[in-house]
Amino acid sequence: MADTSRPRNDTTSAGMAFERPIKELEAQLSELEALSTRTNLDLAGEIRALKERLQEEIQKTYSDLSPWERVSVARHTDRPVASDYIEKLCDDFFELHGDKVFGDDKAIVTGLARMGERRFLLVAHRKGRTTKERMAYNFGCAHPEGYRKALRKMRLAEKLGLPIVTLINTPGAYPGIGAEERGQATAIAENILGMFSLRVPILVIVIGEGGSGGALGIGVGDRVFMLEHAYYSVISPEGCAAILWKDGERSPDAAQALKLTAPDLLQLGLIDGVIQEPPGGAHRNPQVALDNVRRTILEELAALERLSVADLLARRRAKFRHVGEIPGRFPRLD
Repeated sequence: MADTSRPRNDTTSAGMAFERPIKELEAQLSELEALSTRTNLDLAGEIRALKERLQEEIQKTYSDLSPWERVSVARHTDRPVASDYIEKLCDDFFELHGDKVFGDDKAIVTGLARMGERRFLLVAHRKGRTTKERMAYNFGCAHPEGYRKALRKMRLAEKLGLPIVTLINTPGAYPGIGAEERGQATAIAENILGMFSLRVPILVIVIGEGGSGGALGIGVGDRVFMLEHAYYSVISPEGCAAILWKDGERSPDAAQALKLTAPDLLQLGLIDGVIQEPPGGAHRNPQVALDNVRRTILEELAALERLSVADLLARRRAKFRHVGEIPGRFPRLD
């Protein structure tokens, strides 16, 4: 059981309450290393012991996170984002722009990618790293033109015989008036429908936040994976708490009820696998997380390409037709 005595309403990267013991040990370690450098004292033994204590604390803390705390980790500002995956995993990347209807939504990036000898189309929510980037990318909340761009490029991949990899990281689709006027709901629905008929393998990975229809707009795949501390949900915990209880302070209760964590969703059969993160989360050692994602992409695409097109489509449709089914409760309509 997670420690319910921890403060429950802090989701900022700098102040995740459950990380306070870790931060204190890191500060002590930094001071000790600085002292050793400044005075030339031999503090190797003390430094080694403190590093061991730090690793033990990280392991202990992250083995017992509540769903709300996992949401905090998924939102951490140092967590790898789309640009990190493109720059550090792809040997080549050629970005493709625009929906040929309205514009080029920067909240979704699409492009032709290569990892070693493996070529594919990459579609990803783009949050940005700096404040300027986040503003430009609308914090990963895509407009309808973003989803239309994604589907248009996925159909291009189908023509070229390229598999598709999507990286989900969004709190949800943008709900503004302009987006609704331009057909936000229709664009997402058309993407969901269109992805079922694409005759190439589709691999979906939730790398951070997976919120509502904004995630589902690029979330139909033959295989769906999540990073260990990502979340995937029909609504954000804050939105759920506001609707059910009209009280944002109950967001932790909503996170618990939504079953939005990777272990919960794997148990429920809503995802196919969990990609392990380094101890302390992807924000603590991004390269390890990136390497694990790369390995998953290469392995899963290799497995999917062995299936015939007919088998691929049949399995994809069956997968989502029965997703969330409770055994023995409802008859199958095959």
